[in-house]
Amino acid sequence: MTYTGNANWFQNSLTEHFLAFVFSQKGYFFLTRVMQTWSLVSICVLLGVVVRWGVSLNSYSGAQKPPMFGDYEAQRHWQEVTYNLPVQEWYFNNTDNDLNYWGLDYPPLTAYHSWICAYIAKIINPEWVELHRSRGYESPAHKLFMRTTVLVADVLIYIPAVVLYCLYLADGSSKKKVSTLFCFLLYPGLILIDHGHFQYNGVSLGFALWGVLALGLGWDALGSMAFSLALNYKQMELYHALPFFCYLLGKCVKDGLMGRGLFLLVRIAATVLATFALCWLPFLSDPSQALQVVRRIFPVGRGLFEDKVANTWCSLNTLIKIRSILSGDFQLYLSFALTILAVLPSSIRLLTKPTFWNFKLALVNSSLAFFLFSYQVHEKSILLVALPICLLLNDLPFTSAWFLQASTFSMLPLFLKDGLLVPYAVTSAAFLLLSICLLSVLDHCSEEEMELCTYKKLLFCHPKMDLACIVRWKFYISIAAMAGLSILSVALEPPRHLPDLFPVLVSTIAFLHFLGTFIHFNILQFSKLPSRKRQKKNN
Repeated sequence: MTYTGNANWFQNSLTEHFLAFVFSQKGYFFLTRVMQTWSLVSICVLLGVVVRWGVSLNSYSGAQKPPMFGDYEAQRHWQEVTYNLPVQEWYFNNTDNDLNYWGLDYPPLTAYHSWICAYIAKIINPEWVELHRSRGYESPAHKLFMRTTVLVADVLIYIPAVVLYCLYLADGSSKKKVSTLFCFLLYPGLILIDHGHFQYNGVSLGFALWGVLALGLGWDALGSMAFSLALNYKQMELYHALPFFCYLLGKCVKDGLMGRGLFLLVRIAATVLATFALCWLPFLSDPSQALQVVRRIFPVGRGLFEDKVANTWCSLNTLIKIRSILSGDFQLYLSFALTILAVLPSSIRLLTKPTFWNFKLALVNSSLAFFLFSYQVHEKSILLVALPICLLLNDLPFTSAWFLQASTFSMLPLFLKDGLLVPYAVTSAAFLLLSICLLSVLDHCSEEEMELCTYKKLLFCHPKMDLACIVRWKFYISIAAMAGLSILSVALEPPRHLPDLFPVLVSTIAFLHFLGTFIHFNILQFSKLPSRKRQKKNN
């Protein structure tokens, strides 16, 4: 009776204090501010959804272009295959599954997602996933269905992760957090690829972001599970794998591998193994099944690169014909060695100093190293770099907004090929204006805020030299060059003897931006942590 009485007294007392706070002037202002923040967040999310849907009304990859069509048909075909064939045949070539016609080449989680979409498609219209007969199927109703599946995936996975990250892990006032959220959601590259070109990058990037969010909140096991799901959805998430591994291992070592650190390491390892086992369960009974999946998701026989990509190999190939000089095996080994060398310094730094700030920088450096030097890179892979850059919009608005603009520009040839010129121009211009107005990027480009002080020591610059002014002028020239080349790519026909002139110029200019960003963020990671309150937050 005494315990119950005390508990009731405590509950009543707590309720009275809470009500007193709510109805006090201070409580009123607090609740008003919270409601205003969430109202603004709701408006940002709504506008993000509207922009995505607006872009989806345009053309898509391979529209009315037989016989292979494009990525839209690839996603539809995977639905056809996963619904009509047993799991054991999804990754094997046979009479019902021609792997030369958009064969599945992503990990199992992508296949399961395709099966879920196919199940819903079968209910709406069986013709959309009918085996063999549905190849190249195109109709307004089917386009509406396919576009909706991408939007639903964003609303369920990607957008909530963005909202929670910006509200709970971004620094600054509520206004600054909401501004960062809005720019994050309206990053043009991801919107144009997923809702224009047609893919589901928001799923893998969303899972990766959930992993970052969980690690930032100290939920290491949940973060490991979320990233494992990302890796099992798209193998390109390997771009982010080393930072996750080094950050978690560094924390375990820091906590002591003979005590609490060992317990954390075992828990993380068990979580990762269990997640992978569940994702690969249908393929584990037969080793040949699992090996075939691995062969499909790592197609090393396709060569060093295909299209004009803003990475080292494609840019260097304009001067030295790498594919003609070097054998295929040597290209593979060289690419692997340079990628490891490029990502190693950042990873070692993170392993020895496992702070959340270093983790975010390592995500940028690792993904850029993979994009610039790894094997068989596609232009769309720049989205894997753009995600960790978006995480720094709040901390380094000028550098981040500049890179995100360049990353969207790097995919210009693909957008023109898909008939997405107008969405590209509108979303890119809008993002630039929003970055300037909401994030005040031009007001946050002092030497201290851009972390340029280290450069004066490295380059032995005169103390009075204004590096910030030089960088600002580079920014203006860069934006003018990207806008001018975008216009020229549409307005002018290239010379007959140089049919790929504009795509090569686009990839080369973008490559210079990416290489400069890679060097800058590596220097930044080895510099002292910035002063100000971010130092407290990121440790």
